[in-house]
Amino acid sequence: MRKEFEIIEKEIVYSGFFRMEKYRLKHTLYAGGWSSEISRELFVRGSCIAVLLYDPHTDKVVLIEQFRAGALIQPDRAWLIEIVAGAIEDGETAKEVAYRESFEEAGCEILDLIVINEFYTTPGGASERITLFCGRVDSEKVGGIHGLDHEDEDIWVRTVDFSEAYRMVESNEIESAIPIIAIQWLALNKQKLKDKWINTLV
Repeated sequence: MRKEFEIIEKEIVYSGFFRMEKYRLKHTLYAGGWSSEISRELFVRGSCIAVLLYDPHTDKVVLIEQFRAGALIQPDRAWLIEIVAGAIEDGETAKEVAYRESFEEAGCEILDLIVINEFYTTPGGASERITLFCGRVDSEKVGGIHGLDHEDEDIWVRTVDFSEAYRMVESNEIESAIPIIAIQWLALNKQKLKDKWINTLV
């Protein structure tokens, strides 16, 4: 199949902290030929990062909790348990943002960093693409309230045993997709990661 698409018209319908664009387009079909003209709205958000902060010596992960407007449909669960995340600004690399956001949101200094994967979060209607990292930290003094005042951030930071974080995924206490993906990845790769990071310090 020849995979092509043609943008007939693009319109910016809203521009603020985020941007909404509307497209008229058509694309090639698996059976051959072209689709009819279709209309799609696209929530435009640039590339972002997320970091699962992990201490291989204590087997603890760093979780954050904050109010999320996207969870307003469940008013009693509008504060979500997540991991550190943030947007990549012009001139920044994903790795630089991982280090910056980990300090701003959780007060954590990353000691080592690896890429877990890169993926779209909701490609049916949003352009956001995440680079997901795992960062090695010393969890001994992690905790408290963090975030930037000028960004209206109010972030509760805590460490939990990995087994507790995994239990929170299984019991649906963690409802955000990115930390679910990260914690499940760690469940599959934890021993290999601990061997790598602990052995490099010996």
